[in-house]
Amino acid sequence: MTITDAPLQQTPLNNLHEELGAKMVPFAGYHMPLQYPMGIKQEHLHTRSQAGLFDVSHMGQVWLPLEAEAGLEKLVPVDILDLPVGKQRYALFTNEEGGILDDLMVSRFADGLMLVINAACKEQDIAHLRQHLGNDMVKVLSDRALVALQGPSAAKVLSNFVSELETMVFMDVRKVILCGVECFMSRSGYTGEDGFEISIPAADAQSVVKAILEHPEVAPIGLGARDSLRLEAGLCLYGNDIDTATTPVEASLNWAISKSRRTDGSRSGGFIGAKTILAQLDKTIPVQRKRVGLRTQGKAPIRTGTPLVNAQGEQIGTVTSGGFGPSLGAPVAMGYVSTDYASLDTEIFAEVRGKQLPVNISKMPFVPQRYYRG
Repeated sequence: MTITDAPLQQTPLNNLHEELGAKMVPFAGYHMPLQYPMGIKQEHLHTRSQAGLFDVSHMGQVWLPLEAEAGLEKLVPVDILDLPVGKQRYALFTNEEGGILDDLMVSRFADGLMLVINAACKEQDIAHLRQHLGNDMVKVLSDRALVALQGPSAAKVLSNFVSELETMVFMDVRKVILCGVECFMSRSGYTGEDGFEISIPAADAQSVVKAILEHPEVAPIGLGARDSLRLEAGLCLYGNDIDTATTPVEASLNWAISKSRRTDGSRSGGFIGAKTILAQLDKTIPVQRKRVGLRTQGKAPIRTGTPLVNAQGEQIGTVTSGGFGPSLGAPVAMGYVSTDYASLDTEIFAEVRGKQLPVNISKMPFVPQRYYRG
């Protein structure tokens, strides 16, 4: 049996999705909700105005003991050793050429580190961790669900369940009791809104999620709106906007390279691919392309894979994520262009069905991020 023939896995919330009338589709080897009867556009707008609940249990959850921290720091251009207890950090696994193997979240608790990794990269990431840290250091938390509650009403809703909420700000993590169940909770968000990610024991996931959904501000949200929300927020999707052939500097993720790991930092380099990444960061190796935001001058969306050309019709880049932004009522996209064309407001063209549509290089995020920083 090939991987493509393997039966789809189900999340612990699969039955609930079907009860709620979800349209289910295959995604990263899982049976996942694309949308609910509300529809993608309304799910998107509901998350921006109230609160949306997403099942992200297809993502990998991994636990490392604290003694693995030095080994983990060798795999990412991020400060792990000085990550405080109760905080999480965005990180990147990189390869020898400086390309991105995956992006992930790393949280520090008093008794260990928790990693959340992408579903499509899960098996390779776990193998990568075991290769470099040792089998005994890597515990896969396969008996847990993961949900995200995102939107301006998320904190209000969760405060009915969790008293510690008022002490949490953006990128904080806690162990909390939710509906009588011990959960891991972080405050961040893949939508650009204030939000929370909650890791729940699989056996309790359905009852906890049903309790949250009883609040009128909360609606279940599928993969369709998750994608349009993250695109408006200017956030990368692994496999589309970042991959093994793309460095963090090309991806405009310089902010994800910690100060301590940079050339003049206290623990400079020491991670896989550091030579290339730091040389690009220091501009001793020129970067040929950059990830940029794209806004069309018309109403027609430009889709993933659309060629980007200059006024002479020469290809200078490609759209990596594109679609309609319901919050803006206009198309939005991101992609890679030759560095010569990456300046804000530069006019280039998208080649769509033989026509050249004017496109401008735009700031990201396309909608203001509303993370709660206290």
